[in-house]
Amino acid sequence: MKRFIPLLLMIVSGFSQLKAQKHLPSNFFMTQLENGLQVLVIEDNSVPLATIEIAVHNGSYTEDSAFNGLSHLYEHMFFKANKDIPSQEAYLKRVQELGISFNGTTSDERVNYFFTLPVGNLDEGLKFMNSAIRYPLFLEQEMKNENPVVDGEFQRAESNPAFLLFQDYNKKMWGDLYVRKNPIGIHDVILTATPEKMRTIQSKYYWPNNSILVIAGDVKHDEIFTKVKNLYGDWKASGFDPFEKWPIPEFEPIKQNKTFITINENSRVPFVLQGWHGPDTRNDVKATYAADVFSFILSQSSSNFQQELVDSGLAYQVQFGYQTCKYTGPIQLFFVPNPQRLKDCLKKVEEQINLWDKDDYFTDEQLQTAINQLVISEVYDKEKTSNYIHTVTYWWGSATIDYYTTYVDNLKKVTRQDIQNYVRTYIKGKPKVAGILMSTQMQKTLGITSYDQLFQ
Repeated sequence: MKRFIPLLLMIVSGFSQLKAQKHLPSNFFMTQLENGLQVLVIEDNSVPLATIEIAVHNGSYTEDSAFNGLSHLYEHMFFKANKDIPSQEAYLKRVQELGISFNGTTSDERVNYFFTLPVGNLDEGLKFMNSAIRYPLFLEQEMKNENPVVDGEFQRAESNPAFLLFQDYNKKMWGDLYVRKNPIGIHDVILTATPEKMRTIQSKYYWPNNSILVIAGDVKHDEIFTKVKNLYGDWKASGFDPFEKWPIPEFEPIKQNKTFITINENSRVPFVLQGWHGPDTRNDVKATYAADVFSFILSQSSSNFQQELVDSGLAYQVQFGYQTCKYTGPIQLFFVPNPQRLKDCLKKVEEQINLWDKDDYFTDEQLQTAINQLVISEVYDKEKTSNYIHTVTYWWGSATIDYYTTYVDNLKKVTRQDIQNYVRTYIKGKPKVAGILMSTQMQKTLGITSYDQLFQ
């Protein structure tokens, strides 16, 4: 997942044309309003629908402990009262009138909001989105109603036996900055959130020069650019860069192995989680592509990794992946060992990791298959425009639009050496976080008090 490249600007007919976007597909058209709002139009006349999506550089990476989870709460409050819509009931009525399907998501590095509607209602949809993004009211009663709803999502996540393992893992991975990788938030912060805190978030991040507006579907870009300029052109820029005014702190590197045991009495089998700090799109773009390809190789049933662990009966399940981020992408290995062969499983994992950079660890065919399948997956993702624009804004948030539009070309360039460099730079022999979730009975049976004892 993906990059950050400064954009060159050119004033053209009242718009700033984004000249630096050299690799846009033929149906992508991008411009920038004078207030800094980036506007992307994706023309797709396959169905008479349009999707309007606005994304903001916001999310848990902007949060300290007093605000953890409030970017997510803000996302929920977006779909409520604003200066043109007096209540959530009126909001939902307007949604029905316009035939809108709507939602939003919050990740580490981006919050997005989207409407999909009949193209004949696009003008009204653009006005509706404009009111919601610029003029939320944050009514106190609506806040009181929504706080427990968002916290309820947290509680549902907590019901997963592995939740506590991931919480402990993240705290050790990110240290004092743990909350910046924790979009789900903190109970007390969510439940006690106030309209004033929502307005604080708005005053920091909800500005045109920190946002992108995407309109995709059966539309013509020149018409859309004019409509957007007329509607959003008077949205005042902040006059500051929020990430210069409130810089994102860098995550402290893992200096030595950190291990732990998480106890959960509901766990019937052990879960093991290991992780490393990986590349990011500001400092090592090339490694992010290698990371995606290598993750795919390891995930295939034909890989040495799967055969040595799952096919051998040492583990029930093994998952390995990398999340591309602008600020330190995590590399994560999750597996469910056979409880009867726990120690053998752990030792085999370590043996495998030490082999990952060997010339013969995977074949040329496996490398090419991984690249081909990732390319095919990208093609399939584009079949439904209303869905894949979420991917576009995700990469806008964690990388750039260029990263997304050149992703396939860069995947095809990944070599065995690139993967070896990635493994040697970020994984093999590098400090990591490793933990295991088990019940008290399991721990007692094994007679262990620490994770490291499992290797004795």
